[in-house]
Amino acid sequence: MKWNAKIISHKGTPRIAIFFEKDATLISRIKTFENALWSASKRYWHLPDTEQNRLHFKLPLAPTLLPNSEGIASMETFKRYLLSKRYSPNTIKTYSEALKSFLTFCNTKAIKEISNEDVIAYNNDYILKNKFSSSYQNQIVNAIKLFFKIVKETAIEIDKIHRPKREKVLPNVLSKEEIKAILEAPKNLKHKAMLSMIYSCGLRRSELLNLKPNDIDSKRNVVIIRQSKGKKDRITPLSPKILTLLRAYYKEYSPKVYLFEGQEKNTQYSARSLEEVLKKSITLAKINKPVTLHWLRHSYATHLLESGTDLRYIQELLGHNSSKTTEIYTHVSTKNIQQIKSPFDDL
Repeated sequence: MKWNAKIISHKGTPRIAIFFEKDATLISRIKTFENALWSASKRYWHLPDTEQNRLHFKLPLAPTLLPNSEGIASMETFKRYLLSKRYSPNTIKTYSEALKSFLTFCNTKAIKEISNEDVIAYNNDYILKNKFSSSYQNQIVNAIKLFFKIVKETAIEIDKIHRPKREKVLPNVLSKEEIKAILEAPKNLKHKAMLSMIYSCGLRRSELLNLKPNDIDSKRNVVIIRQSKGKKDRITPLSPKILTLLRAYYKEYSPKVYLFEGQEKNTQYSARSLEEVLKKSITLAKINKPVTLHWLRHSYATHLLESGTDLRYIQELLGHNSSKTTEIYTHVSTKNIQQIKSPFDDL
């Protein structure tokens, strides 16, 4: 294989970057790896930093890449606990990988000997040393706290495990003109409908892909989003304009199981293909920004706020548990900021 692999920190998370010259065969091979992602800004593919992936790409295994035998057994117990609590598959995977990272760091100790000092050492000697993000560190804290709640004999004082100070990162927002250019770029009716649905309803990627035809309630003019993040159902308004587009799409494609199906009938449209749809639309719209699907959701919320929609309603539409999560959009809304006159103008 004509590629090079390297351990990197991608957006604060350990990953394996794969570098190679553009080749359709190699791209197809990379796509077969679980959670393989393309970074448009960095121009490389990247994969989870796992023992299996390191071995596949002949990367050196760290001396402490695996937990000890007790740690491995405890991880299986932890997974069963998460399953019994009905955590989502994504959350179980995230927490399991986070716990594995911590127990690997502490693999010279028995579980009952691990203390709060080990958590601090892990943060300093692994998280900070490798310049991983505070959000990744927070995932580790969530996993550690949950894990040690079910450990019968432990030296850990759960309440004293501190969280990293949150980074104040503003959401990326596009103008209405940029949104319009992106949504009008696709010639394919299905592609246009998918991107338009994300923006018009403020959907997460998984929410769009999980939609069923019956989730579109044209009589009540709402979209029913079922069992989304936090296992919650919610509804969001269905605009007459998007309904017209959906009817044209339905007439042409006649989806049966999922509202947006892949090339094979009755199969869900893939997340990776949806990312490619957005990428092509950005290029056609001549927008030179590293736009992601989540930018459309951020833009939806910000444009609602700028049009005068109450923040409490926006919280409900987005499915946020806390109003603090929604309040971040007040910091990117330009409605009131644009009305402020700079003293420079009076000079």
